[in-house]
Amino acid sequence: MGQTRFSGSMTALITPMKKDGSVDKQAFESLVDWQIQEGTSALIPVGTTGESPTLTHQEHRDVVEIAVKVASGRVPIIAGAGSNSTAEAVEMARHAQKAGADAVLVVTPYYNKPTQEGLYLHFTSVADNIDLPLFVYNIPGRSVIDLSVQTLARLAQHRNIIGVKDATANLLRPLQVKHAVGNDFIQLSGEDGTAVSFLAAGGVGCISVTANIAPALCARIQKLWTSGQTQEAINLQDRLFPLHDALFCESNPAPIKYAASLIGKSTEHCRLPLAPLSAESKKKVEEALHKVGGIL
Repeated sequence: MGQTRFSGSMTALITPMKKDGSVDKQAFESLVDWQIQEGTSALIPVGTTGESPTLTHQEHRDVVEIAVKVASGRVPIIAGAGSNSTAEAVEMARHAQKAGADAVLVVTPYYNKPTQEGLYLHFTSVADNIDLPLFVYNIPGRSVIDLSVQTLARLAQHRNIIGVKDATANLLRPLQVKHAVGNDFIQLSGEDGTAVSFLAAGGVGCISVTANIAPALCARIQKLWTSGQTQEAINLQDRLFPLHDALFCESNPAPIKYAASLIGKSTEHCRLPLAPLSAESKKKVEEALHKVGGIL
């Protein structure tokens, strides 16, 4: 399972919703197809950006199945399968495999605050119950706990655990992981703002929020870097930075869903407890879109 299959610009997909709050399956199908046409390397449905915490289990399954069906093998589908209940994460991962996903993304359990041993046992339990590649998702800003480099090195010994989505924004971390685990372990940035810096530190791609509305530009950054055009990649990253920044002016995915509504890809609706975006934040998103150019 080489790095080339899971590299480049990958989109952490929003889940479009109708004004009544129900999942807009038609809009989601359209979004998946558009992403592939625009050059996205892989798609991640039902992660945090996809509002997995407030989707019902049936909606979660439906979204994964739609992504797999529409992609039809054109790009890998890395299905979100995270939960703070290990048994529930196993169930989601098994469904992803049955649905035809190419891999799963499993977040560190939130709220429970497990020890490092608990984290090791959690991820190992999920990996033991599937025959799919598994990406560990480390995001201490949301889950409170931080998966240590030592624990990740232990997990990397499992045949199914092949990589990590790192949303620590700590650029020492990919270097530490590379030295602890080796170059074959796939490291993906989970922060748009560190996409290029993460590549320089040993990463091979980015699981992006911004790519929901700027897939071609995000894909181009990755392609420029891998083709050796590093300064061009840095320049494009600098151009996109105001948008990366604006899309986190409030809790994700409220800003990105508002931005998606401006280009006709979704309504801005998020499920509670995520509030509608404030007028001030809407202005920030709009100004960033105009500053970047080429999206609206």
